[in-house]
Amino acid sequence: IVNERQSCDIELICNGGFSPLEGFMDEDAYTSIVHEMKLPSGLMFSLPVVMDTNDESLEPGMKVLLKDGDLPIATMEISSKYIPDKPLECKMLYGTSSLEHPGCQMVAMERGKYYMGGKLIGLNKPVREFPCESPAEVRARLPENVDIVAFQCRNPVHRAHYELFTRALDAPNVGEDGVVLVHPTCGPTQPGDIPGVVRYKTYEVLKEETANPRVNWAYLPYSMHMAGPREAIQHMMIRKNFGCTHFIIGRDMAGCKSSIDGEDFYGAYDAQDFAIEHGPELGVQAVPSLNLVYTEEEGYVTAEDAKEKGYESLKLSGTKFRSMLRAGDDIPEWFAFKSVVDVLRQAA
Repeated sequence: IVNERQSCDIELICNGGFSPLEGFMDEDAYTSIVHEMKLPSGLMFSLPVVMDTNDESLEPGMKVLLKDGDLPIATMEISSKYIPDKPLECKMLYGTSSLEHPGCQMVAMERGKYYMGGKLIGLNKPVREFPCESPAEVRARLPENVDIVAFQCRNPVHRAHYELFTRALDAPNVGEDGVVLVHPTCGPTQPGDIPGVVRYKTYEVLKEETANPRVNWAYLPYSMHMAGPREAIQHMMIRKNFGCTHFIIGRDMAGCKSSIDGEDFYGAYDAQDFAIEHGPELGVQAVPSLNLVYTEEEGYVTAEDAKEKGYESLKLSGTKFRSMLRAGDDIPEWFAFKSVVDVLRQAA
């Protein structure tokens, strides 16, 4: 029986989201990705996709049935079983081996002693509270021969996000008929994040409220590593499989803070710079996100514009927003969509 993270990985291997993978990575592939950020074939791939276990009885050559609860989701032919160098893996992937990083915690404390590689054959799609289409299904409903700009998020979409991804269509490297694919990850994220099913409801009501023909929506069964620059590349690669040509990279993309002193593990633009550097090899163009602020005078403008014109920007921190939600206070319309706030209130 697999856990939620493994279930997400199995679904993305079987539906082509992790293409060219056809199964979990063997030791050669794992080592190559940890050290080189490439598969043995030379193709770029930034985070290892492995099946972990503590079961001593599982051996290469065996065929095992993988179940999500009672539902058989795939068979795996074990081709390799190995003991990973977890401290090195963390250092190379996350830039640190400190347990203050949620990715390191996951590798050290959640994952088993052994990793296994082997080909998968999909049987049934895991049942989720939100519909996750395959790359082929998403590609089939996106317009042809236009730029598709992907927007990744793991939190509810508020006004600033919406402005950010709709304005990305005006970026100089995006064609004029381009459309957005808002593609939130709905798998496990990090402690304290809003549950996937609640986030899904916020996206559905927002889709109805905005009804923007240039904005498409789909959901991704992916579990976040919070690996900053490396994860930005992983997201771009997955979105390429879903038919996207461009990917919006925000400030501190897939970043996280120390669980002890609250210090950021990555610089605000590390992921952006990394994506711009490696995007051409991947065949996906990075679209750096605008740094938008809200002003009384002109609504949302870039921080540079606001400074130049002497406007004061209104601010509302995530912490303050959550405490206002709990207290039942009115949330300003410039900050959040009313439909989204209503869903978050009901869930709280």
